[in-house]
Order: sequence, then C-alpha cells, then structure tokens
Amino acid sequence: MEVTVHCINAFTFNTQGGNPAGVVLNADNLNKQQMQYIATQVNYSETAFVKADPICDFNLSFFTPNHEVNFCGHATLAAFYLLFQQQIIEASEYTQQTKAGKLSVQIATNGLVNMNQALPKYLGVIENNEVADLLNIPRDLFAETHLPSEIISTGLADAIIPVPFGVLNTLIPDHKNISQFSKKYNVIGLHLFELTPVHEKSSNNITASCRNFAPLFGIPEESATGSACGALACYLDKHNVLKERNYIFEQGRTMKSISMLAASIFKENNTVKEVNVSGFAHEFKTIKIKCPI
Repeated sequence: MEVTVHCINAFTFNTQGGNPAGVVLNADNLNKQQMQYIATQVNYSETAFVKADPICDFNLSFFTPNHEVNFCGHATLAAFYLLFQQQIIEASEYTQQTKAGKLSVQIATNGLVNMNQALPKYLGVIENNEVADLLNIPRDLFAETHLPSEIISTGLADAIIPVPFGVLNTLIPDHKNISQFSKKYNVIGLHLFELTPVHEKSSNNITASCRNFAPLFGIPEESATGSACGALACYLDKHNVLKERNYIFEQGRTMKSISMLAASIFKENNTVKEVNVSGFAHEFKTIKIKCPI
C-alpha cells in the first residue's frame, strides 16, 4: 500500500519558517501500527491522520516518530489548512474528534486556522531547582522571574517554565534527564518562555519567545508547539503576568525556523471558558511511503 503524505509547515510567518508536520488524508483504512510506521518514516515531530467520524466533521489521530499522542496543535493546523487548500472544506467552523476530546476549528477566508483547545488543567508546581539541572543553568536564575514552573494541559500536559530575558537562546538541554523528568511527572516535555521586555515589545508585538523539548517522544526540540502555547496563555493569565488575554508567541529562533503563534483566552466569572490558538501554514512537498499491510 502506498500512502501520500503532505508535508506542511505550520505557524509560518509570511510563508516562511514554521514547524513541519505530515498530514495523511482519507486515513480510514489505516490501523494504528500502520499510522505509527508512516509517522516514523516521515520523522517529523507529529503526523496527523484525517478520518471520517460519525459525530464530528473529522477524526484526527496524531503520531510522533515513536508514540501516539492525544492532540497536536501544529498538526491540526496543518491538516485543516490542507483540507481548505484542496477545497475539501471552505471557510467556516468545523469539529474534530481527538483523544483530547471534541474540539472546534475555524478557518478564515485568508487561510488563518483557529483551533479551540481543551480547557486548562493545572496539574501542579515543580521546584525550579529541579528544572535548572535539566537545562544546565544556575539555579538562582529562576529567582529573577518571580514565577513558578507549573504543569498545565490544554490537551497535552507540558511543564511551563519561565526563564529570564536573554537566557532562552543559551540553554543546553539534557535530553536524557528531560526524558526521565517527563516520565516522572507524566508530561510531554518542557515548554520554556522568556517574556519580551516592555521597551522591546512595542517594536515587534511579541509577548514571549519559546522553546520546547520533548525527547521522550522523539522530539529533541521543535519550532512551534500549539498545544503548549495554549497552556502558556492560561499560565500567563493565572499568574496575572499581563493585562491582556491575547498573546503572540515566537518559537524556533534557535532552530532558524521562526514560527508565530497567536493565542487567546476567554473568561467568564473569573473562569477560563475558551482557549484558542491560531496561525498560518504552507505546504512545501508531498512524499510517498510504502506502508506494510
């Protein structure tokens, strides 16, 4: 069986940069083993498989090179961008069934894809000293942020970790110990951020720059992580870091693949009622994979 995989950069900035994802359409006849095989061959951080669903408009499954995961933001964006570009769907609102639950996706006429994520789950605080050892940085650096490291999920659990401005690019992750940490705390990986200083934000409108490490799932680092940016938006709101609830995150700078992710939250009676992450995508090639039957 030969399967066509569309290779799409998600969360691009002016069609450049972004995070590559594989997308397989009409995947109804593929079983879990076949999907994992394809994702391993593609070897992007995630590959999405689009299938029919009896209740939702589509059913999406997500695989890293070595695991199935419940949800993936950038692969969702890639999948719905492709459906729109191939005129399978038009600009409107749709629902997708994932292992993280039923989620809605909106597509604008200009191709912007907006994804609703699961409502946040706040799963506990981690000692900053433990995190410092994973990143080869002095423990006292965290005191400068006056913020905790915290596990939050808006579909996938990530450790959201603040670092002082100017430190992010210098980090040297210890992938072996990050994998052990991820097992210990049952998280996908680490999502680090540094807030843009007020005097610089006016020129670029970026709320924070980010890096994401998920070596346990075969992802040493990736250049755009939609699910984690949804969690980061909830983190910033919870800790009253900023007055606004609309954010722009930059990721992939150290990988020379700059991505732009917009995130927003809606609250009612001081409770988060909606989490959204949006961005653009661009297809750059297709590949054929011979899949074992």
